Amino acid sequence: MSTAATTVPGDPDAGVRPPPVPFEPTENRAATGERSGWEQAERRARASQSFWTAVVGVPAIFSVLRLGVEAGGELQTTLLLVANVGPINLLAGFLTTAARLLATALVAVFALGAVLGASGGGAARRPLFARWVEVTPIWFVAASFLMALVTWPLLYLPLLVPAAFAAFQVRPERLHEQPVARVLVVAAVFGGYLFLLVPTLRDAWRQGEALAIVLLVVPPLLALFVAGPLPGVVVRPLATLTQLAVLVVLVWAALPVISTPVLPLTVTTVGDGSGASEDVRGHVVTTDDVNMVILQERGGVRYVPVDQVRGQVLCPSEEELPRHRLRIHDFHVEDSLLEGLGRRVRPVHRVDAACR
Repeated sequence: MSTAATTVPGDPDAGVRPPPVPFEPTENRAATGERSGWEQAERRARASQSFWTAVVGVPAIFSVLRLGVEAGGELQTTLLLVANVGPINLLAGFLTTAARLLATALVAVFALGAVLGASGGGAARRPLFARWVEVTPIWFVAASFLMALVTWPLLYLPLLVPAAFAAFQVRPERLHEQPVARVLVVAAVFGGYLFLLVPTLRDAWRQGEALAIVLLVVPPLLALFVAGPLPGVVVRPLATLTQLAVLVVLVWAALPVISTPVLPLTVTTVGDGSGASEDVRGHVVTTDDVNMVILQERGGVRYVPVDQVRGQVLCPSEEELPRHRLRIHDFHVEDSLLEGLGRRVRPVHRVDAACR
């Protein structure tokens, strides 16, 4: 069909009339819009399914891996732990030790996903994290930040400020309409924040803790620049790199979590009736009327007759020993808010000599 202009004899506008617009049936346009909406809904459903599968499946996989590592890779010992460590105890142990890692993963996904989502515009193939953020309820995002607030060490809590600004797309313009008033608000808030940290920053300077000073001061300043869309040319490579980096960091951070013991560490004093005694260091798996089953710290399972047990003490692990000598208003910087409040209710007892 030719698209040339139609010429009518005697018409003064002959030769300049535009070509006719091809006719598209209304049914086709409606079908196209319906198909586009259906595909978008299908993509949202797949993104939602993959997100919730990761949230539920990762803790279950971690729990099984922890039992295998705790057993030293031995099948019979793993079966022994599976038979005696209940799912409630396993879930409680996972939440107390891996809640920090889970909160970190969710905060990173929501912060990066919100930035990538604001930068993607109408792209046909949006980044995975951006699609996850779109299908996640706002209450779940807020709950993830709350879990991070109570489980992260105080030293790393300032990192939550830029993460929250990115996840909820809080820009400095929302603080106040006037630039001068906006600067005054930011200066007042940041000044009050530094005033609260003056004793800690002074001790960190004296002890040469440069990393602690950077972690406490720099993140709140970065929060002013993390929100808002990014240039379109960097969105796709940035999405690929950041998503891969988050995965690598989580795998690296998950290794200590997988190797964390499921059972409490104890030292059991065993006597044979002749006056001699022996200290067995390990984890009590189960106790019945005949034997106490102990998974020894250096490997192997030991069955100790109950009538030979003379005493038992609970010991801290090496990971619980502090590495910094900094405090923020009576809270140790390596403690979370929950741990700090717990130490106020039940102060740390002196480590028993048998644990050493």
